[in-house]
Amino acid sequence: MSKLLIRLITGSLVLAAVFATTSALSLTTAPASASSGQLSIIQDETFLKSPTTSLPLVRALGARVIRVFVQWSLVAPRPDSTSKPDFDAANPSAYPAANWAPYDALVRTAHEQGIEVDFEITGGGPHWAEGKNLPTVYLENSSFGWRPNPAMYGQFVHAVTERYDGRFTPAGSTGPLPAVHFWSFWNEPNFGQDLGPQAIDGSTQPIAPALYRSLLDAGYAALHRTQPGAHNTVLIGELAATGYPLHAPGHPGNLPGVTAQTRALGFLRALYCVSDRFKPLRGSTATRYGCPATAAGTRAFRSRNPALFDATGFADHPYSSRRAPNANPAKINRDYATFPVLARVATALDGVTGAYGSRRRLPIYNDEYGYITSPPQPAGLGYPTPARAAVELNQAEYLSYKNPRVASYAQFLLDDPPITPEHPKPGFSSGLYTSTGVAKATLDAYRLPLWLPATTAKAGSRVEIWGGARPAAFATSAPGAAAPTVAVQEQNDSQSSWTTIRTVAVSETTGYFDLRMQLLYTGELRLAYTYPLNEPFLPDKVAGTTIYSRAVNVTVTG
Repeated sequence: MSKLLIRLITGSLVLAAVFATTSALSLTTAPASASSGQLSIIQDETFLKSPTTSLPLVRALGARVIRVFVQWSLVAPRPDSTSKPDFDAANPSAYPAANWAPYDALVRTAHEQGIEVDFEITGGGPHWAEGKNLPTVYLENSSFGWRPNPAMYGQFVHAVTERYDGRFTPAGSTGPLPAVHFWSFWNEPNFGQDLGPQAIDGSTQPIAPALYRSLLDAGYAALHRTQPGAHNTVLIGELAATGYPLHAPGHPGNLPGVTAQTRALGFLRALYCVSDRFKPLRGSTATRYGCPATAAGTRAFRSRNPALFDATGFADHPYSSRRAPNANPAKINRDYATFPVLARVATALDGVTGAYGSRRRLPIYNDEYGYITSPPQPAGLGYPTPARAAVELNQAEYLSYKNPRVASYAQFLLDDPPITPEHPKPGFSSGLYTSTGVAKATLDAYRLPLWLPATTAKAGSRVEIWGGARPAAFATSAPGAAAPTVAVQEQNDSQSSWTTIRTVAVSETTGYFDLRMQLLYTGELRLAYTYPLNEPFLPDKVAGTTIYSRAVNVTVTG
């Protein structure tokens, strides 16, 4: 049995208990949210490395979509050469079959298990498709991207999207690969390591926004050629949430420079060629930003850049580990795109698209998110403990559920990065497990999210209880399965046993519920969910077991 599966079974799963139920209590359903059907997305490198063991764990966790990088330099032939090989870069069969193999295996396994794949077609690119005079740091790291050629990127997107169009049969296979219809173009283009340089001339002339616009145009066009009429989810943006400002001429600063980050909303405005007041740029400023400088160019901007206006949604990576998800927006930089200011992101999106007459309200896709914890990070750096991170994960998902502009909620990663002699310091420790495979408090919070906006209530009154059993999204795949439910349980301060006070039907697509009900007494409240006995594809010994959410202290007065 794999270590991942052993962790799942021994972390906090216990054998199913027989729940005592009380008489019916007053219960009403809370108003539905426009984002109550939000997607659950998860990302970890193990999905590509070992799909047959990691994807059953994804099913047990309940995420419906896995986000996976298709890194150009890992698929392309001779990626370290500065001379382009003689091959048809738009033809998937022209690439080395071994380079496709991990992606083929992942797509087949995910299709079998009912998990959707979001392929992020990203860099770094092969050196033969990058700009001249590559800085050493870009030469040495295959994931760094330096002035990638948009036309060549479009050819690569053509090859990827044709291979996974549902009709492509690789050489030696008996049938076509399953289709992928969830696509994203280039990861964090406002981060210089992903797309450099960000800006030149003392960071007064942005380069990356115009370059990313060209990459989008090429990739979007390629997808429409290979999968015309397909019902695709197409995301653009994929922005890192913080960064440095683009400096006006004469400013003494020199960041974001080549490899640092440009602030998310400043990058957004430059991408759409608008000013701080959402007016199209003109004249020398437009030229410096790589934008149309004339009225005629402005009028043609929307038709010439369809991805910016017609994509399914705009993706943001709104990490805010050092702040609560409901932190005061006034204390957050106006050009950041962290979780507490997602309303500001929505306003900015409406401003940049509205500058060209569009009335679309692009959905915001949170497709990379999580809470870095301490430990393993040292104390004193402002990171939450795992227990505190569990609380804030649930609060963030509740706020996301209530936000009609937010279409997805994401978890990055499964495991904290390992600490090794080569990497002795904790890395991006946002996992649900430690680097040694021990479950963190965030695991239970992720599987069974639970949030009570108010935890004190008068006797006889109702409180809102929001939450869900994320794994229930797969429960109906079991033969003869009943509609999924979750148990709401309370424990009296003076007792040690838990009592089920309500069995709640949850969404068959998301596992969510949102209701108002009475509390029995002062004590603790939690959720319990039992996996169906005959649900397919679960890890060994998981079917029939019961998992629990974090416990919330509640008080009944009067």
